[in-house]
Amino acid sequence: MTTTVLAYFPSPSQGVWHLGPIPIRAYALFIIAGIIAALLIGDRRWEARGGERGVIYDIALWAVPFGLIGGRLYHLATDWRTYFGDGGAGPVAALRIWDGGLGIWGAVALGGVGAWIACRRRDIPLPAFGDAIAPGIVLAQAIGRLGNYFNQELYGHETTMPWGLEIFYRRDPAGFVDVHSLDGVSTGQLAMVVQPTFLYELLWNLLVFVVLIIIDRRFTIGHGRLFAAYVAGYCIGRFWIELLRDDTATHIAGIRINSFTSTFVLIGAVVYLVLAPKGREDPATLSGSAAELLEPDSIEDEDGAAASAADQSEPGETTPPVVDAEDDAEPAALDEPDAEAEAVVAEADAAEVDPPEVEVEPVEETDDAADADDGETEVPEADDAAEAAGADSDAKPVDD
Repeated sequence: MTTTVLAYFPSPSQGVWHLGPIPIRAYALFIIAGIIAALLIGDRRWEARGGERGVIYDIALWAVPFGLIGGRLYHLATDWRTYFGDGGAGPVAALRIWDGGLGIWGAVALGGVGAWIACRRRDIPLPAFGDAIAPGIVLAQAIGRLGNYFNQELYGHETTMPWGLEIFYRRDPAGFVDVHSLDGVSTGQLAMVVQPTFLYELLWNLLVFVVLIIIDRRFTIGHGRLFAAYVAGYCIGRFWIELLRDDTATHIAGIRINSFTSTFVLIGAVVYLVLAPKGREDPATLSGSAAELLEPDSIEDEDGAAASAADQSEPGETTPPVVDAEDDAEPAALDEPDAEAEAVVAEADAAEVDPPEVEVEPVEETDDAADADDGETEVPEADDAAEAAGADSDAKPVDD
C-alpha cells in the first residue's frame, strides 16, 4: 500500500540571478519591496492623522539605515558561531548583509533610535510616528519573509504534513553542493520536507496587519499604543513559531534565544499599552517644525508693535512730555535769582563744565554787577526769571 502526498510545495530553484557581473538577490528585492510598502502606507496614515505629507520619507532617511545596521548586529550577536566560531564564515562574511541575516528586534530597536533622531530634528512626537508606521512595519516583515523562502532558510522541523516545504540540494558556482548554498542552483535532488515556518510567520504578520488597521479605525488610539499593540501581537506569533524552527541558533536552557527576547519584549509592550495615555495626539502637534517656523514672525510682529508704540511716544508729537513733580517745583525756587545763579555755578564747577551763559555770566562778571548798581543793567523780575527758568527746565535738564 502506498501513501499519496496531497500537496508538498517546492522551494525555488535559486535565490540569486546575475545581470552580467551584478548579482540580483531575491532576499534584497523583498526587503526593499517591504520598506517601500511600509513607507507608502505610513505616509498616508501620517497625513490622515494630521501630519505633513512626505515627512515619513524624511524620517526614513534616518530610520532605515539604523534599522538595517541594528538588524545585522542582532543577527551576529545571536548567531555569532556561524561567523566567529570554529570553522565559521569569518568577519568578512559578517558584513555581507545582502546574503541574508537580519534580526527584527535589532532592526526595530536601532531603527527606533534613528527615527527618534529624525523626529527630534523635526519636533515631531516619536510615539505618534510609531502609531502611523506600525501597520506598515509588520506588512514589510511579511513581505521580507519571502526572501527567506528564496534563500531556502529559516525552516522548521521535518514533517509529513501536506503543506510541507521541499528543500533541495543546491550547487554553488564553485561546484560545492549543500542545502544552505545561497548562491547555488537546485540540483533537483530532494533533501527533506520541513515545516514552512517562513510561511507561518508571513501569514501571522498579515493577520497582525489587519488587526492593527481594524483597531485603529474603531478606536481612538494614539501616544504609541498602536505601536505597542503591534509589538505585542508580533511577539506572540514569533514565540510559537520559534518553537517549530530547526535552523542554527543560540539556545539558553534549551530554548532559542529569540523566544526569550519575544517574552521580555512582550511584557514591556503590554506594560506600555496599559500605562500610556489614552486617546490620540492633537493633530496640531504633528505639524512639527512647520509650526516653529511661524514663531519668529510672531516675535517680529510683537517687536514691530512695540517699536510703533515707542515712535508714537517720542517728543516730536504734540503731546508734551511728562514732567516730574521735582521739575515742577524748580521754578518756585527761583524767586531769588542771585542765590539760584550761585547754585548753578556751584553745580557747574562740581561737574567741571561751563555754566550756562545767560544765567552764570551775571554772577561771574563783577563789572556787570557794578553796572547793575549804576542802573545800566536791568535785573529781571522774579516772575520773568521763573518763567525763563521753567522754559529751560522743560526744554533741557539743568544738569546737562
